[in-house]
Amino acid sequence: MFFQVSEKKLRLPSPQEALPGREQPIPTAQRHFVNGRPLKGPYPEGTEQVFFGMGCFWGAERLFWQMEGVWVTAVGYAGGLTPNPTYRETTTGLTGHAEVVLVVYDPQIVSLSALLKVFWESHDPTQGMRQGNDVGTTYRSAIYAATDEQLGEAQVSREAYQRALRAAGGGSITTEIARAPTFYFAEEEHQQYLAKNPGGYCGLQGTGVTCPMPGASGLQ
Repeated sequence: MFFQVSEKKLRLPSPQEALPGREQPIPTAQRHFVNGRPLKGPYPEGTEQVFFGMGCFWGAERLFWQMEGVWVTAVGYAGGLTPNPTYRETTTGLTGHAEVVLVVYDPQIVSLSALLKVFWESHDPTQGMRQGNDVGTTYRSAIYAATDEQLGEAQVSREAYQRALRAAGGGSITTEIARAPTFYFAEEEHQQYLAKNPGGYCGLQGTGVTCPMPGASGLQ
């Protein structure tokens, strides 16, 4: 069966098209449902932050909160134009935001390479404005780096994974890699959703191609 997808969901909105949003943050959870740590910090000294967009953020978040060395995770919206958007607003495609996961991690325990390896191998970064059956700009692949060092490492990892994909007959990577824009926390119901709803939807599916990241099993 063919489902028509609005053109606006397949392209980022212009500033004139974007929804206005609001000045105040929308309400969210105070603490992580799984480990009880504060979602908005303060985060321990020495931890770092990175943001991953892999399609629907429910399944993506679960991948990272299970990793040793990840202090806390949260889901939200980033990369768009609308300030403090709601989930319903982002699904219209008129905020420009991607669904992303904030990962706060201790680099003394888990390397960025290890996080990047999970990122590349756990979704298909060649699909543009979609991830499987989830279609729209909200579901685009993205890495938002908090530092220039992270940015450089993410770009190197993209080149390495692109070579691996080509060797396997795969397509071209469409992942957006940039310095982290403003991150807006999603509503409480979306935080750690699959811990609250173990049978909930998770459409994550990788390409089956291994990402050749040096030091990805632990520290570099």
